[in-house]
Amino acid sequence: MKFFSQTPNFDFMAQRKIALSISVILIIASLFSLATRQLNFGIDFTGGVIVEVGYPEAADLDTIRGQLSDNGFNDAIVQYFGARNDVMIRLAPREEDSSADLSGEVLTALRADGAQPDLRRVEFVGPQVGEELTVDGSLATIIALLLIFAYVWFRFHWKFSAGAVAALAHDVVITLGFFSFLHLEFDLTVLAAVLAVIGYSLNDTIVVFDRCRENFRRAAAGDAKATINRSVNENLSRTLVTSLTTLLALIALRLIGGEVMAGFSTALIVGVVVGTYSSVYVASPVSIALGVSRDDVMPPTDDGDRPSDGAVV
Repeated sequence: MKFFSQTPNFDFMAQRKIALSISVILIIASLFSLATRQLNFGIDFTGGVIVEVGYPEAADLDTIRGQLSDNGFNDAIVQYFGARNDVMIRLAPREEDSSADLSGEVLTALRADGAQPDLRRVEFVGPQVGEELTVDGSLATIIALLLIFAYVWFRFHWKFSAGAVAALAHDVVITLGFFSFLHLEFDLTVLAAVLAVIGYSLNDTIVVFDRCRENFRRAAAGDAKATINRSVNENLSRTLVTSLTTLLALIALRLIGGEVMAGFSTALIVGVVVGTYSSVYVASPVSIALGVSRDDVMPPTDDGDRPSDGAVV
């Protein structure tokens, strides 16, 4: 499937400075939000108690929140868990109460008006475990970026590698900034989505860079901007088809997946949109700014040197 009957000839690189300026503004805004508003960490990171209850019929979340608030659980997070008669309640930990005591108090509060919800599950996450998850998650992201830098350097050239990592860091920071600005809950599923965004964005960038290398080698001499521009245009149909089909699946997951999948699908939707943009307007412009040229991607000659622009390969 193709969006265009023939290869388009859009001059993407002519707008690269404007695009990079927009990216810088978004990154600064994201970092500012992360520094001031911070992330709204879920119980996976902060620690707490998850209580799952089942009602014989559809439950009213506002009523449940009011019952819990009247009994001292003002910070409780209440959401459907699959069906509308299954409810998940997230509570901050209390040093004086065990998870069994908290679940008993929750059931007592919910049954005050005559309703008879059943206790399905009680799960406790300690604050120490949450802190370890925060550190491990940050390390996983940093290690992933470093390994990607090393791989792209080995596969192409360090100038391409720097462009790819800049695009991935751009995607991660803006996705985190989006969650911080809207104060959306950040839990382990969202962290998994952020790591998935890194893989998705990298794949699109690698495809573009691979075409850039082919076009550089085919030309006896060529301007880097023109070569990269041609490579982006040649992959444009593939990029649009891949991104749009992925977005359709993610939007469906967001609409019908319930609150449990809301954070995961939202992070991926933001990441796919930003990642598609960055593979064109961040990775390639950064490589151009670093002076990538045909010589950087030519295979070495027998004496170990790369051939000059006029050499026959």
